[in-house]
Order: sequence, then C-alpha cells, then structure tokens
Amino acid sequence: MDSKREKDQDADCEKITAVLLKSRTGEFDLESILFLKLRGLGIRDLGCIGECINIERLDLSGNNITNLAPLSSLWLLSVLNLSANRISNIEPLRSCDNLQNLNVAGNIISCIENLRCLASLRKLENIRFKDNTYNYSNPVCRNASYRTVLLEMFPNIKVLDGERVVGRGSELYQLCKDIDDTIKAGVYKNGQLVEHPDCKPWVEDNYWEIKRSNNAIVEEAYKQFNDVLHECRLLNNRATHVISQTERSMSLKKQPKQYAI
Repeated sequence: MDSKREKDQDADCEKITAVLLKSRTGEFDLESILFLKLRGLGIRDLGCIGECINIERLDLSGNNITNLAPLSSLWLLSVLNLSANRISNIEPLRSCDNLQNLNVAGNIISCIENLRCLASLRKLENIRFKDNTYNYSNPVCRNASYRTVLLEMFPNIKVLDGERVVGRGSELYQLCKDIDDTIKAGVYKNGQLVEHPDCKPWVEDNYWEIKRSNNAIVEEAYKQFNDVLHECRLLNNRATHVISQTERSMSLKKQPKQYAI
C-alpha cells in the first residue's frame, strides 16, 4: 500500500501543479512564492510554474525537463539552476530580464548559435554550461572556440563555468590557463608527443647514507655527551622522587588532627 502511494506521488511530480508548489513552499498563493527548490523529482512538465510571477530563485536541477516555455513569464527571476536535465533550447529565457545567475550544465545544448538568445540579458553575470565538479557538460562545450565566442557574446559576464573572467581573481585563472597552454605547447610538437630522455639522479646512490666518522675526537665527544645525558636523566628521576615525597609529607601535615572522644 505504501509503495503504491509513493508511486502515485512520483507520478504527480512529473508535472508541476499548484498542489505541489503549495505543499513544497507552504504558501497559499503562487504569487507569494519567492524561492523554490524542486531538485531531483523527475519533473518533465513545468506546468503552472509560470504563475509564480514573483519568484526570484528557482532550482529545477536533476529532472527530465525539455521545454522551458513556462519560464518566459518569470521576469523577476534572478537565479536559475537547470543543470542535469534534457534541455536543448533555452530560447524562452530571453524574456527573463532580471536573470543574473544561470546554470544549464549537464544538458544537450549543441550549438553556440542557440546561446545568442541570452545576449540581451544585460544583468547576466554568472553562466555555467559545464561543471567539472559533477562532470556535467553540454555538447557545445566541445567546440574549440567555445570559450572565446562566449566571452565575445556576453561582454558583461563575470564568471563563466565557475571561473572568474573579469574583476578580482580573474588574473589567477588567466595565469593558470596560460601555464596550461604553455605546458601543452611544450609537450606536443607538430601534433606528436615529444619524447624526453630518462631523468638522471642528481646525486650518487650512496649520497644520503650516514657515514660514521673515524675521528677519535668526535667519537670521544659523542661518548661524553651520552654520559652527560645519562647523568641528567638520573638527576631528573631523583628530583621527581624528592618532589613527590615532599608533596606527600606536606599533605599529611595539612590534614586536621582527630582526637578520640
């Protein structure tokens, strides 16, 4: 009986309904919803999500969404996570004028031209088409000129695929990229892997072995040092014993005398 009820609930989650939205948020009116997380529910149809006209942050990651048309009415939406779905067309997002942060990694967007619809979003600063942490990507990311074209397409963007491209911290990402390019250029020459000779050891094999000195003076110094160290240990043991004896005797003196009655 319980398994049947769970299956019915899963079936209901395939489409966003007013009942689902109200139960998830506790809001009576859909227009009162400002933040919404519907992650990993198996949603295929966005249903009445467009009625949440005041929503600002929306997480729909990990579902089976293909059609984004209902999102076109969410003009106040600023943060949108659509990662790990089955989206190939993001055209409906062009009307989300307030959008600042967009994550569509892990979908099936295949053409760079399909991304030009977002160029009119002047507030868009953070956009992600691939996420190396979760191994999410899009076919468009395999394009050799992907990064260059996107930076030209979105001149106001600050963060691309988790890397800061302008502002504080961007120099570090650029430096790392330059280092990677330099390494790749050095490893491959004319498209072939350059073979390097085997590395030779810097020092001889017995360089790090500790060698005992034959100098009699040094040997005598070692012996005297060990004798002094032994004496110090004996003195320490005696001092510890005397201190403990003294503390014991003092504690006995402080105890009040008891008289027999």
